[in-house]
Amino acid sequence: MKELTPKELKTLMDSGADFQLVDVREPHEIAIATIGGENIPLGTIMQNTDKISADKQVIIYCRSGGRSGQAVAALEQYLGQDNLYNLKGGILRYADDVDSSLQKY
Repeated sequence: MKELTPKELKTLMDSGADFQLVDVREPHEIAIATIGGENIPLGTIMQNTDKISADKQVIIYCRSGGRSGQAVAALEQYLGQDNLYNLKGGILRYADDVDSSLQKY
């Protein structure tokens, strides 16, 4: 499974790169802290494969990287795409490495 660090994600964001950011957390978690992206909770990801881009880099994240890793693995197997990346350490590591103003939970 391919992974991207929070610092690498921040570089992509700052450069204006064309990528898709997907948050697989639950809506109540997004209310606490978010770095953006489309919300497709992990439990619904396989019913929403049509929302996953085949044409650009897709970065999937969650709280700590576990659920997003599950999503990447399942989508890779089902879609056969190689453009999927897990955000290493999730939003918690993003808060540590990039944006300390994000509330940790």
